[in-house]
Amino acid sequence: NGNLDDILAFFEDRMLPADEIQAKKIAKEIILNPPSLGFLTISNALQWRLQYTRVIQKAGEISGIHKII
Repeated sequence: NGNLDDILAFFEDRMLPADEIQAKKIAKEIILNPPSLGFLTISNALQWRLQYTRVIQKAGEISGIHKII
């Protein structure tokens, strides 16, 4: 029962690699054609890249993670 803002916040929280215009288009499509089970997902490859990006962002803040570039 989410609205457009809820979906956009979900995208932002998950760092969806899309600009604001594209994110709104995707969110509107989800509202018009909601997933049958109510779940949103992304590909494993994209999920891995997003998690890896998070590790890079935390480099130097967490013991054992070093930024080398």
